[in-house]
Amino acid sequence: MSPANAPASPTSPTDVAALSYEQAREQLMNVVNQLEAGSSSLEDSLALWERGEALAKRCEEWLEGAKARLDAARANDDQARPEL
Repeated sequence: MSPANAPASPTSPTDVAALSYEQAREQLMNVVNQLEAGSSSLEDSLALWERGEALAKRCEEWLEGAKARLDAARANDDQARPEL
């Protein structure tokens, strides 16, 4: 297989770690579509699966971070509010 036809590298941590939530989600949807099409070789499918796992983990990290920020904002808001 020539480099031009090679699948995207499974994932380098810096590659996925640099993605915004929206970028990771869009790439994950593309991976899922490619896997569902079923036209990839086994080797390519495994590389896509690995990339999809890394992208899903990145999305989860973004969502967990957003939840933590919301929880902190709510806690600060509750502390600032006087008791009635």
